[in-house]
Amino acid sequence: MNSAASLLLRGPARRAVSFPSCVRTVARRALSTTSTTPDPASPFRQLSSTALAGTHEDDIVGSIERQVLSDWGSVRRDGVGDPADVGGTGGLRSVPTGPDSCYVSPLSERRARRRAFDLPDPAVGSPCVANETSPGGRWTPPLSKIVATIGPTSETADVLPFVVGEGMRIMRLNFSHATFEEAELRIKNLRKCQGRSSLLKRSGDQNLRAVLLDTRGPEIRTGKLVGDEDGKKSIEFEMGQRITLHTSDAAAEAGSTARDLYIDYPNLAQTIRIGSKVLLDDGAVALTVHDIDTAAGSVECVIDNTAELRSRAGVNLPGCVTDLPPMSEKDKVDIRYGLSRDIDYIAASFVQDEEGVREIRAFCAHVLYEEMGMDASHPLPLIIAKIESVAALRNFEGILEAADGIMVARGDLGVEIPIQQVTNAQKEMVARCNAVGKPVIVATQMLESMAKNPRPTRAEVADVTNAIYDGADAVMTSGETAKGKYPVATIKMMNEIIRGAESFERDAPYLANIRRTQCSSFGVSQSTTAVCKAAVAAAEEQNAAAIIVMTTHGKIPRIVAAHRPHCPIVAFCPNYKVGRQLQIHRGVHPIVGSKGLEPHERPAAAVSDAKEMGVLRSGDNVVVVMADKSSVYTDQFISMRIATVS
Repeated sequence: MNSAASLLLRGPARRAVSFPSCVRTVARRALSTTSTTPDPASPFRQLSSTALAGTHEDDIVGSIERQVLSDWGSVRRDGVGDPADVGGTGGLRSVPTGPDSCYVSPLSERRARRRAFDLPDPAVGSPCVANETSPGGRWTPPLSKIVATIGPTSETADVLPFVVGEGMRIMRLNFSHATFEEAELRIKNLRKCQGRSSLLKRSGDQNLRAVLLDTRGPEIRTGKLVGDEDGKKSIEFEMGQRITLHTSDAAAEAGSTARDLYIDYPNLAQTIRIGSKVLLDDGAVALTVHDIDTAAGSVECVIDNTAELRSRAGVNLPGCVTDLPPMSEKDKVDIRYGLSRDIDYIAASFVQDEEGVREIRAFCAHVLYEEMGMDASHPLPLIIAKIESVAALRNFEGILEAADGIMVARGDLGVEIPIQQVTNAQKEMVARCNAVGKPVIVATQMLESMAKNPRPTRAEVADVTNAIYDGADAVMTSGETAKGKYPVATIKMMNEIIRGAESFERDAPYLANIRRTQCSSFGVSQSTTAVCKAAVAAAEEQNAAAIIVMTTHGKIPRIVAAHRPHCPIVAFCPNYKVGRQLQIHRGVHPIVGSKGLEPHERPAAAVSDAKEMGVLRSGDNVVVVMADKSSVYTDQFISMRIATVS
């Protein structure tokens, strides 16, 4: 975009004027402030003092006007901007400029005047603030969230605050590897980090970042190798050789070799079929089943490729439905620990059906309310079902109904199903989650190369971008932030990719090829859904800077988020637990402060807090949604209001 034209788009809208008159206003203002030494960042830097000398002001302004209008597009000879160039309004909006301005023009205008390859001008700075801890300016966080796996390279007190500052919303603790001591350190350091909420100077959690406990799940693994005392020994597999898989206790005690391999799944022989594939170590070793001895519990296979294998490698049985329980004994121990630390989400690994989700939730309720004696009003952790097997895909509808959210776990899924089908499955799962208004995380190898390199590959950037176009509520990093060399740079890059994708899909949905599934059901009353949907429509029509939602349990912000507005949703919450459990939803940014306030006092308090955090500025339009038991004739009264911030 031409820098002079982009200058016209800042500040809150006040009155509509013709495009040429708007250009003339800015040109005269620039002319009046032009010094003898032109500012290299100025859009009018080509007009030096020498060129201006002896030239009439009207001629100079006319020259600037013709240049800008030429860059912008066609203009009628009568001097009035072509309505087609400015969204059908007959002209741009004339706006006052200032250090706090960060006006984004209505969608219809931005889409109408967008030019091909409309890239930002690096010479024009923006007062908008992306970093959580940057003071001043308008805070414009991306709508889609980042889940970051925290590990040895990012857990320390001198690194984690920067990860938070660059935009991590949910910290993932991977209990396939993490110990309780490591998890304790990470939670402790997270609570010390300063987020945007710290600007409100209140006691309590100053960053509202949530914690997700990712279980190891009921995995199938190979046994310990013969003579492997330090865990570093490996065995060599040769393509075409025969190998027998055993499941007996005697085989486990004897140890594994290149000819006889122990598998810790007793029902292997009953589950597998001749011709099936057995994949070891995430597919590094492939076996083809040749013969099955059900009585002995052994399976004879042919090795498909030459490779090495270490002890305790993972085993995948593509296309086979196992009878593994939804939780291993280790998972139960880990979940008990997480509940004692008030974690917010549980990512259920290798869940196969809706009964598994319900069993995990029932276990959490038993531990939290009966064993720990917590009050029944304390929320349970939300269950995020990881879809990473054929069985889970077959039972997806039931899992989606039972779970609180979905994680598209592409790592194991890419081993369980043909890898070329993973992207198709991702798109279908995201669309179905969008249709019922439940959050969905796209995970695994999103910026994997940044574990070693300071910049991602172009394919990785495209992967993250397409996940946003698909409709993901959140994207997740794994090893790149847990053990990579550049955890802070990874989150910063992820944030920038998200912001770029959201801006492009908002201004040019026809180019982003957005055909997103609209939310059609949410399990609530039609009146509540209608008001929330109307709030999103009103926010777009009025070019609202934010939608503010008063909430007690978090239900209404979730419904508003399900209709995917293009502006932030500020959820005014009574406590930190409700706020943290809203972090997974696209666009929702919680503020804690409604406790103790009367219902009629909350909207003003929420607007004040949003201004303090930089979400709102004076002159902004804002949509407010709230529910109130305000009538003797109704159980609940839900309303939407539109206001201008004073």
